[in-house]
Amino acid sequence: MGETIGFIGLGLMGEGFTRRLMDAGYTVAGYDINEARNSAASDWGVQVAASPAEVAKCAEIVLLCVVNTRAVEDVVADIVSSGRLDGKVLIDHSTTEIAATTRLASLLEDRTGMAFVDAPVSGGPQAAREGTLAIMAGGPDAAIARISPLMKHLGKLTHMGAVGTGQATKLVNQTIVLTNFCVLAEALRLAEAHGVDASRIPDALSSGYAGSNLLPVAFERMIARDFAPRGYARQVLKDLEMVQEDARPYHLAMPMTSQALTLFRMLVAAGNSELDGFAVLNLLPEVDGNGH
Repeated sequence: MGETIGFIGLGLMGEGFTRRLMDAGYTVAGYDINEARNSAASDWGVQVAASPAEVAKCAEIVLLCVVNTRAVEDVVADIVSSGRLDGKVLIDHSTTEIAATTRLASLLEDRTGMAFVDAPVSGGPQAAREGTLAIMAGGPDAAIARISPLMKHLGKLTHMGAVGTGQATKLVNQTIVLTNFCVLAEALRLAEAHGVDASRIPDALSSGYAGSNLLPVAFERMIARDFAPRGYARQVLKDLEMVQEDARPYHLAMPMTSQALTLFRMLVAAGNSELDGFAVLNLLPEVDGNGH
């Protein structure tokens, strides 16, 4: 086996990442706060460590993909407790608050000498498994150069600038993608009300301005009412809340994002937090071809 890569967070995304890394010839040392996930990851070949600090000790590059900013803070705090880690790099693939990202990067480098790159991703677990993620990265030039050969196995990395710019770019991504969950749900209801075979719409629109990477995926799953999570509605809500929070200091008008935020608050409040975000379709009443 090749170089050991660390991975912290072995949920849906973590499984895709770690399987991809092992297929590329890397040994993966991993950790998750959930013991059941550790056990499952061990079954597919991850060498499970006892803590984030232990992962950082045995790998020169450590990847991190966890549920929220607080979880990232907990991981960094544990790594900091392990002492000097000069020359190593921590890559945060989570969607994390920008202010916390810059603070944690400074803390990690000051206390351990370990570099920090914020590199949130878009594409979901299947893209992680296939190595086709969009990776938007913020960090020092030297750290980006160091991780670039590894990132080529996972997708397309674009260096956006200093630490924090990766997370800012992810907010742009989420503004576009998550509002479109709601728009595509409306479009599907419209197609079904008029008796259109909605399965044909992605192909019919693919060469026009409405064509996108999201349209065929969203329509296929919404038509089938397949809301098994590839990502969770609660995570969509968390990201939309984060967009609004980071827009507030600049007094940015975000009317479409605000509407999407309201819809996902309703979806989660109705007890659907563990469904996929495409379940926002369920908030829109069905009508038949007679307008009922």
